[in-house]
Amino acid sequence: MKPESLMMSHGYEPMLSEGAVKPPIFQTSTFVFNTAEEGKAFFEIAYGLRNKEEEETMGLIYSRLNNPNLEILEERLKLWENADDAAVFASGMAAISTTFLTFLKPGDTILYSTPVYGGTYYFIKHILTSQNINIIPFSPWETEAEIAQKVIDNKAEKSLKMVYVETPANPNNALFDLEMCRRITDSFGNDALMVVDNTFMGPIWQKPLDFGADLVVYSATKYLGGHSDLIAGACLGKAEMMQSIRGMRTFLGNMPSAWTAWLLTRSLETLQIRMERQERNAEKVAMYLNEHSLVKKVYYLGLLEDGTQQHAIYKKQYTGAGAVFSFDIKGGEKEAFMFLNNLKLFKLAVSLGGTESLAEHPSSMTHADVSPEDKVLMNISDNMVRLSIGIEHHEDLIQSLDAAFEAVNQMLTNEVTM
Repeated sequence: MKPESLMMSHGYEPMLSEGAVKPPIFQTSTFVFNTAEEGKAFFEIAYGLRNKEEEETMGLIYSRLNNPNLEILEERLKLWENADDAAVFASGMAAISTTFLTFLKPGDTILYSTPVYGGTYYFIKHILTSQNINIIPFSPWETEAEIAQKVIDNKAEKSLKMVYVETPANPNNALFDLEMCRRITDSFGNDALMVVDNTFMGPIWQKPLDFGADLVVYSATKYLGGHSDLIAGACLGKAEMMQSIRGMRTFLGNMPSAWTAWLLTRSLETLQIRMERQERNAEKVAMYLNEHSLVKKVYYLGLLEDGTQQHAIYKKQYTGAGAVFSFDIKGGEKEAFMFLNNLKLFKLAVSLGGTESLAEHPSSMTHADVSPEDKVLMNISDNMVRLSIGIEHHEDLIQSLDAAFEAVNQMLTNEVTM
């Protein structure tokens, strides 16, 4: 069966929970063993002291190690990506930082795409470097040969251990060719890993594991959660790597609560229909913006020019244009702020992927800690506005945008007449 059908039942047996059609919330810190021998066996498996026997069932120990709500969620989540295994975390940054800490050590090198989410940028730029991990950024406009030469120029041929890619990039929707990134990952023969942040597009519009990724990370707060009522993250991928991720999660203690896991399980049931509606709305909003006299440029994948490198990546790698994009308003921060301050249906808030439409100012909000020099390189300008399109009626969304633009027009008119 397809994932959208399995979201209603996979990994859950109602008869084990008094016949409840939905999983109850297992709000407990610890679980009772039937015998001391059973407890010993569970801990041997949990701590990697031995492998599980073929017919052996791993039981519940302690909610930092395993919990029914978490297990049901992870069983369902991995179906969307066709992954061997999945691990859910207390936040997207918990998933990303745990992945870094699991596979990178002092002296290693990480090659990472730019721009990336502000929190990821800070962790790479400040936390990883403080641990003597070398960092090398690359842009979507560099060729495969140019990126590989950067590794050589930094004398990192033997120390490259991870290629980290966020595509589309936040906030300008720049695309990276994952097959090219896989070739670079393999080219230096270090058994390096390729990790992809799929928050903007997954798991409906892009499946990085199909294009060579070893691991996929998410801010599950976004589309996976979809209702702006939880904070969570996820990592999915190959079994042997996920075993290491799970081990690190156990000792960092950054798994989600049973309540959060239950909420995410609920959200997965409507994931596809939510994202499909958001994509349809986003297309109509983007086309409206593209024709507006106060809009300089719209960074929407559906508007990529045929025949360009970015369009070729889009056609190969994506099944949809997504529902998060930015645009440059004519003017600067003053015009962008006037526009944002006069939005009614859109909420002025960071985050994305929820049922409600959101708007924010990347330069002063989500990417505030990015240096001015890097903002120029990443094309994050003071007149950029980022939108996350929800499931409202598209005509009402456009009307809200129109009213905000009218406020900007009025401000500009008043300045001329003064």
